[in-house]
Amino acid sequence: MLARTDARSLESIRARPLKVAFVIGTRPEAIKLFPVIHALRREPDFAPLVILTAQHRDMLDQVMAIADIAADADLDIMRPGQSLTGVTISALGALTPLIEREKPDLVVVQGDTTTAFTGALAAFYAKVPVAHIEAGLRSGKKYSPFPEEINRCLVDAMTDVFLPPTEGARQNLLKGGYPADRIHVTGNTVVDALVWIRARLETDAALRAGIEAELPPSVAGRRLILVTSHRRENFDGGIASICGGLKRLAERGDVEIVFPVHPNPNVRGPVYEILGGVDGIALVPPLNYLQFVALMMRAHLIVTDSGGVQEEAPALGVPVLVMRDTTERPEGIEAGTARLIGADGDRIVAEANALLDDPVAYRRMAQAHNPFGDGKASERITQILRAYLLERLAA
Repeated sequence: MLARTDARSLESIRARPLKVAFVIGTRPEAIKLFPVIHALRREPDFAPLVILTAQHRDMLDQVMAIADIAADADLDIMRPGQSLTGVTISALGALTPLIEREKPDLVVVQGDTTTAFTGALAAFYAKVPVAHIEAGLRSGKKYSPFPEEINRCLVDAMTDVFLPPTEGARQNLLKGGYPADRIHVTGNTVVDALVWIRARLETDAALRAGIEAELPPSVAGRRLILVTSHRRENFDGGIASICGGLKRLAERGDVEIVFPVHPNPNVRGPVYEILGGVDGIALVPPLNYLQFVALMMRAHLIVTDSGGVQEEAPALGVPVLVMRDTTERPEGIEAGTARLIGADGDRIVAEANALLDDPVAYRRMAQAHNPFGDGKASERITQILRAYLLERLAA
C-alpha cells in the first residue's frame, strides 16, 4: 500500500472529492465515528456521507447533536420491541438500495452492532470496499458477547481496510488469515471522542455548570460509583443479580451509586423493582454523552458491562469493574485498568469493597497505563483511508 499521499496527487487521479459513507446505528457507533467524520471533513479531498439506520433512536440523536453532525440519509428503522432478525432485515433492506444508488468509494463501519454487520453486507453486495474501525476484537466465545462476537467476525470477513485499535486485535486478525498489508493499528477513536468532550467541558464553564445542574448532585462524604448495564447475556437473571449486589453495596453508607437505566424493558424492569427508592442509589434516565463524560470525570469507580466504557474510563484514570464473564478487550485487563468480575452480586460487592477499602490497590488500577490510545486515532485513520483509496484508484 502507498504509505502516504497528499491532496494534489489525489486530485490528479480523481476530479471530485472521494465519497466515504459512514453507516451509524447506535450511540456507541456515533461516539466512535464522529471524530473520524470531523477529521475527514477537514480534508478537501474527502466528502463524508453520513447514513443513520437509527437502530437506536434517541440515544443516537443525542450524540449526533453534540458532535454537530447532520445525517445525509436517515433510515429510521427503530421499532418498539424489535428483534435482532427484524433489525437485520430492516437495516439491510434500507441500506442496500441506498449504497447502490450513492455509489460511495468506501463504506466505513464501526464495531460489532447489527448496523455494522448489515452496512458491511450491503457494501459487499454493491461491490464497494469496506473499512472496519475497531476490527479484530475477539472474545473467542460464540455467544459472549451476543450477538456482537459473531457480528465482528462477519464484518471482518467482508472488510478491505482493517483498523484494529490495539496490537492484540491486529494479532487476532493475522491469526484469522487476513492480509497483513491491509491491517493498521490506530488506537481507539473513543479516546479521541473523550478528549474532544473533556476539552469542551473544561474550557466552557457555562456548559460545564449547565451539565452538572442536570446530574444528581454530589453527596458530601460519599464516593461516586457509576454503573451501566445493558448486555443481552445479562438479561436472564444477570441484571437481577447485579442489582442485588448494588443494593448491598449501597448499605456501606459512604458511596453514592448513580445508575443511568437503559430503556430496554429487560433492564428497566428489574432495576426499578429491586433498586427503586434505595438510599444511596440514584436511578436516572439515559444520559447524553456530555452528561455521561461529566459523570465519569467525577466517578471514583465504574461498574459496567459495556465495551466502550472499558476503553473510556482508563483515559480518565478511573478503575473499571467489568460485569461480564468474557471481554473482547483483554488489553484493559492485562494493563490493570479493568477487572473482569462477572454478573454475580457477591463478586460485585467483594471487588468493589476491595477497591474502596484499599487505597494502594485503588491507585494501582487508577494509575495503570491506558492501552487503548492517545487521542490521535482519527488522524491516523484519515491517512490510511487516503492511501488505500489512492492505491485503489491508481490500479
